[in-house]
Formats: sequence, C-alpha cells, structure tokens
Amino acid sequence: MTISILGCGWYGLALAKALYTDGFVVKGSTTSAEKLSQIESNGILPYQIKLDTDIEIIDPDFFGCDILVICITPKTKSGEGKDYLPKVKRIIDIVLQNDIKRVIYISSTGVYADKNKEVDELTDPEPDSESGRLLLDGEQLFKKQTAFKTTIIRFGGLVGPGRHPGRFFAGKRDIPNGQAPVNLIHLDDCVGITRAIIKKDAFGYLFNACSPDHTTKAHFYRQSAKQGGFELPEFIDELNNWKIINSTAAANILAWQYKVANWENCDFS
Repeated sequence: MTISILGCGWYGLALAKALYTDGFVVKGSTTSAEKLSQIESNGILPYQIKLDTDIEIIDPDFFGCDILVICITPKTKSGEGKDYLPKVKRIIDIVLQNDIKRVIYISSTGVYADKNKEVDELTDPEPDSESGRLLLDGEQLFKKQTAFKTTIIRFGGLVGPGRHPGRFFAGKRDIPNGQAPVNLIHLDDCVGITRAIIKKDAFGYLFNACSPDHTTKAHFYRQSAKQGGFELPEFIDELNNWKIINSTAAANILAWQYKVANWENCDFS
C-alpha cells in the first residue's frame, strides 16, 4: 500500500517515519526544495508540491497512492488565509483526477468556540477565529464528496518533541484565564490515532483527537516550564471563556487509549 502525505511538517514527517517503519511505501511532500533531502533521509520518497495560485508545482507521481493524508494549515497569522480554500478545492480536483479513494484531512479543535461547555464530535462547531472558519469550510468541502471517503481528524493543541509547551508562555506575566482547561495532544497520540485509522480502514468518520487530561492552563504551563528548565510564567487566577474537547469517537471506533492521558511528569523532549 502506498500512502502520500501532503505536508511533511512537524506532524507529517513524524507520521511518515512511523508509516515507513510499518512497511508502507510512503511519499512525502514539502513546498521547499531544501527540505527534500531531510524527507529522503528517512526512507520516504520526496516530492516538491506547491499549490499556490501564482506558482503551482505538481509531480503527478506523488498522487499515485492508495491513501492521501492532507496536513496543510491556513497560515492566517502570516496573512495567507485567503489562499487556503482555493488550495483545498485544487486538492479535491486532483484526488478525483487520480481516483484516490481514501483521504485523511487534518483539521483542528479550533472549529469549536469557547462556549463554556464540553463538546464532542456530535456538537455543532461554531468557530470564532478565521483559522477555525477556514478549517470548517475545508471539512465541508470534503464531506460533500461521494467519489472517495474522507476521515477528518480535529487535533487539539500540538505538543511533543520540538514543540515543548514550557516555552510557550515562559517568563510571561499576567496571562489571562489561568483556570481554563487545556485541550492538548501529544505527538505520539497524533501519529498513533492516524495509524489506527489506516490499520482499521476507518474512513468516512470524524475524530476529535485530544488528551483526556484537561488540567488548568496555569498548572499545565507552569509545570511544563519547570520540567523544561524555562522561566515560570504567571497566570491570572480566573476562569473566563473555556471548552473541554472530548474524544468520543476515537474510543468507540478505534478503541484508542491515549498514550499520554495524564500531563503530570510528561517528557516533551
């Protein structure tokens, strides 16, 4: 079986490595020619793919696959949000042209606004950010397709090797909403859930992917800063808007048990 991963960034490359060790033929893409050697050095077939409206670089061989995993983000902070949905539509066209039957689309729990309640896969998303709205629109575009099956994974905040949470607020003061619960997921679980979807052929589903440990923002980030040797942050002892993301479908459909189900003493290196 051949699996193509569109976007070998922090998560995509880790997933590619894991799938390669599982014995799959893995193709990985990057927008930067300089990163091709890094992909190849891990046993992954490297491709430069760019879907920008002004400059498009496509190698048709990359899309010769059984499963396509789409790991691209809206990049709203850099002002590229307007380009995201045209890219998604272009990807769907390519999927149809290449008769790819199974797709995994990486989304985010950012599609849920902070409405002071617990949410799961049956909760109607109400995004209150540009990124959340774009990702939800992207999800809807894939859900409309009938020629192939798409599984959507909504990841919580991403932490793990290379994304140590201790540095996120290191040394900062008067950080608001210190008593809000965290909604995070470790890289090991990101990769593990994706592998479980592929192993169980669980396509056509929606999964929230978030650790069941929703300790407070203040406790989590102070503990992780201490563990990583960073300057401790200071939070305001208050609870404003919040949400708790429940990962119901992963337990029910994949029988998934989180590898990092408790953040206490977690090693992020």
